[in-house]
Amino acid sequence: MPGLAKLTRGRLAYGGDYNPEQWPEEVWAEDVALMREAGVTVVTVGVFAWSWLEPSPGAREFGWLDRVLDLLHEGGVAVNLATPTATPPPWMAHRHPETVQVAQDGRRMAVGSRNHFCPSSPTYRRYAEAIVRDLADRYADHPALRMWHANNEYCETCHCDVSAQHFRRWLRTRYADDLDALNAAWTTAFWSQRYGDWDEIGTPRDTTYLRNPTQQLDFRRFSSDALLECFTLERDLLRRRTPDVPITTNFPGLATWVPVDYRRFAAEEDVVSLDWYPDPGDENAHVSSGLAFDLMRSLAGGRPWALMEQAAAAINWRGRNPTKPGGLTRVQSLQAVARGADVVCFFQWRASTGGAEKFHSGMVPHSGPDSRIFTEIRDLGADLARLSEVVGRTERARVACVLSWESWWAASQEAHPSNDLDVLDQLHRYYEPLNRLGLTVDVVAPDADLTAYALVVVPNLYLVRDDEARAIVDYTRSGGHVVLGFFSGIVDEFDRVRTGGYPAPFLDLLGLRVEEFCPQPEGTRVRCASAEFGDFSSDLWVDRTRPTTAEPVAAVRGGELDGVPVILRNRHGTGLAWYVGTRPDQETLRRLVAAACARAGVDAPAGPLPPGVEVVRRAGLLFLLNHRDRPAEITVAGSWRDVLTGAGFDDRISLPGHGALVLRPNRGRNRHLR
Repeated sequence: MPGLAKLTRGRLAYGGDYNPEQWPEEVWAEDVALMREAGVTVVTVGVFAWSWLEPSPGAREFGWLDRVLDLLHEGGVAVNLATPTATPPPWMAHRHPETVQVAQDGRRMAVGSRNHFCPSSPTYRRYAEAIVRDLADRYADHPALRMWHANNEYCETCHCDVSAQHFRRWLRTRYADDLDALNAAWTTAFWSQRYGDWDEIGTPRDTTYLRNPTQQLDFRRFSSDALLECFTLERDLLRRRTPDVPITTNFPGLATWVPVDYRRFAAEEDVVSLDWYPDPGDENAHVSSGLAFDLMRSLAGGRPWALMEQAAAAINWRGRNPTKPGGLTRVQSLQAVARGADVVCFFQWRASTGGAEKFHSGMVPHSGPDSRIFTEIRDLGADLARLSEVVGRTERARVACVLSWESWWAASQEAHPSNDLDVLDQLHRYYEPLNRLGLTVDVVAPDADLTAYALVVVPNLYLVRDDEARAIVDYTRSGGHVVLGFFSGIVDEFDRVRTGGYPAPFLDLLGLRVEEFCPQPEGTRVRCASAEFGDFSSDLWVDRTRPTTAEPVAAVRGGELDGVPVILRNRHGTGLAWYVGTRPDQETLRRLVAAACARAGVDAPAGPLPPGVEVVRRAGLLFLLNHRDRPAEITVAGSWRDVLTGAGFDDRISLPGHGALVLRPNRGRNRHLR
């Protein structure tokens, strides 16, 4: 399987989305000259160009794209050539309205934005297949081509009749054409929902009250698979014509609603790619970024990945869109490199002057190259050119966090003990202490091979399959250490409650039984006491827990739940399991995670660091990143030299606000921060 080597060729790839169709042709030569000045090595071309490439059904207008690719190649800029299938042209919707999405409420969407296609539409797929095949045939041998970019940010779901038919076919495969099996899985005995014919089943559109939760969960699985079919259709066409050219598609962030299972997609592509837009007003955005970047490296199987999109300055889609302060773009880009990115790109090269994203920043802003933004872009290009020694190399992690897409989807549904439980927030809360300790973290599936990890953290695993539960139990029994968060192990893969006491598949592992859930009213703080962690408060949730073999570490103090253990520890085989039956304040969670690391023998490369400062090791280099606008003092052990500037450091480092250093130990000796 081809990887990033064809694109990087021994140095970090650097660039962005290039949309020459938005500009007069006389601007193109200036663009290439500025790209060379900025150190750009690759641009993505053609993402939203379908109506330019196929202005009417079956017509082909490739001449302008020929000239663009030739010009880029002559300028020494490689091309990540995109298929334009994310945004079908208006003529398709006009002639074939059935290709346009239908929303959950039954309304068919209008054309005028993007990503409006129905993934199940045979007509859409037929046109997509034709344009992709013709692109592959025309540019397979072009010397500028270094990577294929299929579609853009797959995120579509559709409730049209064609999608309903496709959903029924998917269900018949999933349930082996056994309608009784589906009825059992969906618990259709409840509310008289029993189906007597496959044709009676539709998509989970809006209804009078709560919808069937397993139908919704299966529809999310189906929608992800339908989009994956669209991707593999394009991938197979491209791979047959260009077997040595890597193929990717860009994941649209890591937000509350992620409509596709990134893990299943990553297994089908050659390169994992991410679009990432942290809020410049959030002083802790670097933690979410670190989590997203570690996830991408994990999805790539420990190999390097691509930061396909980020903003050079302001974006345009939040309520207020401040620009990035000086230095923040640099430190965020170096954070991606530190956590395994071999490609650093932006959306987009030149800021648009019209259209819905005209106030989204570009590498070349509206004010032109004589600007702060372009100066920083040029300087970043020079920095990345100095980091060739990290290319192709990543760090092995000793700690893993577990994330299951289907459990995330199931836990996010309605009618739970508390709808305020946010799986992504829980993951973020447990990841943050690991980030502060300077640890590289793998984000893995619950049934992954866990034997390489000293510690496995499971913030939430509401839905767990039998084999996944066994993997976690067996890992611990054989000497592993695990931390498990509340409301885990509750339902099976059909979202049916596991009986016998919560959490049924982990009762022996944890040495306890949860008798009932006690979600807390908004704003309520629960007082807790612990000889190990001191007094603390928690919120959101308390499990009424009864220990069997577990050792209580912290318990509620006062009120009806007085004395109920909320943090427990249990020996299982030769390993150790922690259970956290509440949501502790963040400082207490930091102490808990640090204690779990210590007991698991995980040595943190960094001691206590100033807020907002991150330390990450990659390929023998130490990345010091200050994500805040205030200077920070850091104590170091030994003698170091900054790869980017050549400056030397001993004992103490003064890191300016939004400053970054990439340190190599002098005399070849690795040192740790203190």
